[in-house]
Amino acid sequence: MIAPGARGAAAHAILIESRALKTERRRMDIPQEIPTSITDETWAGVTYHIRGSVVPELQVELSEARIFFEHHTLLWKQVDVKIELRKMKGAIKRKIAGGEFFVTKAVGPGRVAFSRDSPGQVIPIHLEPGGGLDVREHQFLAASDNIDFSFERIKGIRNMLWGGSGFFMDKFRADKREPGIVWVHGHGNVFVVDLADGEEIDVEPGAWLYKDLHVKMSPHTSGLATGLFGGGDKFTMNRFKGPGRVAIQTMYINPVEGDQSGNQDA
Repeated sequence: MIAPGARGAAAHAILIESRALKTERRRMDIPQEIPTSITDETWAGVTYHIRGSVVPELQVELSEARIFFEHHTLLWKQVDVKIELRKMKGAIKRKIAGGEFFVTKAVGPGRVAFSRDSPGQVIPIHLEPGGGLDVREHQFLAASDNIDFSFERIKGIRNMLWGGSGFFMDKFRADKREPGIVWVHGHGNVFVVDLADGEEIDVEPGAWLYKDLHVKMSPHTSGLATGLFGGGDKFTMNRFKGPGRVAIQTMYINPVEGDQSGNQDA
């Protein structure tokens, strides 16, 4: 028979442990920084390396597997690597909106490297068979050729105004029979949070980089309290609801502005 005092002490210990676990869970929900360099990592039939600390380089070793990419991200290749065209679904609509009309693919054997013209991080995302990923437009770097690549228009004037050129979201879907891989470039530093089922986080529209397939995203507008005689100002965030990962970049570069500055220099 357990004495009343012992029973009370045990219950108190359980309560303290429960509070500690809840605190630990809350801490785990804070976005965590993603490593900046990777060497000799293999997934979906390719071995890759991520090098450099300011404007990083993605280097891929090709054998039988092929990868596709936006043509302007190609940095260098060995002479035996062949470059071919890869058609896109809905390419005309995407071109009108300022996106790529087509993508290119690299065929081995040999090594090929890619980079984007901004400081940041290259992030590899390993997809299991049937897995999916949604990526902010203009930040895709490369992917294995067995992945389906399409896009979706992000509806709502709030996303247009607060998200720069965020009119489209690139959608990557792995084949149901085999894994795939997608590499993206994040501006600045990149952090990732793994949301539990039903858990939510608000992210500035220019800061989100990618999300898992099952994460839901919607614009969320809040009013700004400015005192008794204040106005009705508002600000908008993108709200993400789990389950799944959401990646956050610490810097946003509007690709339209980049193109304009480039034209002025010319």
